[in-house]
Amino acid sequence: MNSSSISQIKIQKLTENIREEKDDIVAKEEPLEIQILQGNKINSVAVTMRTPGHDEDLAIGFLFTEGMLKTQTDVIRVRALGENIVLVVLRENLDIDLKKSERNFYTTSSCGVCGKSSIEAIKVESAYKNAECALKISKEFLRNLPENLRSQQELFSSTGGIHASALFDETGKIIVLKEDVGRHNALDKLIGFSLMNFSIPLTNFVLLLSGRASFELIQKAAVAGIKIVAAVGAPSSLAIESANEMGITLVGFLKKNSFNIYTNAHRII
Repeated sequence: MNSSSISQIKIQKLTENIREEKDDIVAKEEPLEIQILQGNKINSVAVTMRTPGHDEDLAIGFLFTEGMLKTQTDVIRVRALGENIVLVVLRENLDIDLKKSERNFYTTSSCGVCGKSSIEAIKVESAYKNAECALKISKEFLRNLPENLRSQQELFSSTGGIHASALFDETGKIIVLKEDVGRHNALDKLIGFSLMNFSIPLTNFVLLLSGRASFELIQKAAVAGIKIVAAVGAPSSLAIESANEMGITLVGFLKKNSFNIYTNAHRII
């Protein structure tokens, strides 16, 4: 576990008529400024509240899901400037439109679209909207995912207050697992890691979300080419609409003995 991701504090715990002082562990929440360098010009793109750790992955994933990066080759290098700033150096001839983000440079841990300047600005385009996906999974495969995720969630086990996004292959093995106080940050970390370490699109993998499935998470999954998304919690109405439009199979309320299929049920056998 990354010690920079947690804080140890003193608390008073009350149980019935007993009050006692105890040590407790909580997940850290700190701002991260994402900057880009192109040529000789540095631009500050956003500030997001996140759990420290895997900040480079978060920065790359954010830029990719915002549509400012297309491939791994768009990035020359990534480096931390102190504890709460990440600088992404881009190739000089990259055609990048900073207006794509249209942010007021602040994103909370609970909202990945906060600060967007218009309704149109929250919409993203996916190059993989019509991509073919031959992957089909069984109900048994799905039912085992939450337990597999929970067994490897170090930060959640320690703090009880963190979100996770995990990528599974067709055998049910976890390929990537990222955690953060912000559900959108956890997914950006996963997508950023995937972009820089193997490949996008992630068409042949299953994404599991530890909480609810919101519109913004479905959009990020779509940008990465993910075609099967399962969530332990509930989906929103706009998440369902987006999944249907993007050709994504969306599963919600995933438990050991039951789940709901909201869109594109043909991939569940």
